[in-house]
Amino acid sequence: MSKSNLAKLKTVTVSLPFGLGSAEWEADSTQSRAAWALYVELMTRVAVQELAIDAGLVREVLNSLYTLFGTTREILREAGPNVGASRESVGGLAIAVLNQGLRPFLTKWHPMLQVWEAQRPEKTSPKEHEQQWTEEPKLRQELSKLRAELEVYAQALAKVAGVEV
Repeated sequence: MSKSNLAKLKTVTVSLPFGLGSAEWEADSTQSRAAWALYVELMTRVAVQELAIDAGLVREVLNSLYTLFGTTREILREAGPNVGASRESVGGLAIAVLNQGLRPFLTKWHPMLQVWEAQRPEKTSPKEHEQQWTEEPKLRQELSKLRAELEVYAQALAKVAGVEV
């Protein structure tokens, strides 16, 4: 490895979300750029912002979370194999967050909400109908826990990207 490539490497130690522990690795500029792109995508979504009890629709949040799959795939594909796939890489971290964090949450709540939405009376607004769902408070509670884990993920991405948060 040349001196210029060595200079581009930086050792990062990050806490991982969803009970994955922590990891340390040498991040290069490819991983830093991918981490920044993932960070921007994550932090600009309604899914990671605090959702007050009477604010917004949980459907919007679930849709926003779901789009992270396509966005993450695109960013990792564009970054190429140097972004990594092991736990000690941005690619591996992103894949673990999708598969061990978001997927279980979405596979639980998306179909349940879909069944409830299909029962909405014609003259009832989506917001009003969603608020009448007995599972809605539990979904919001679990969403709050998920958001806390996504914050850990965002902090890890920021650290790899070299961003102060």
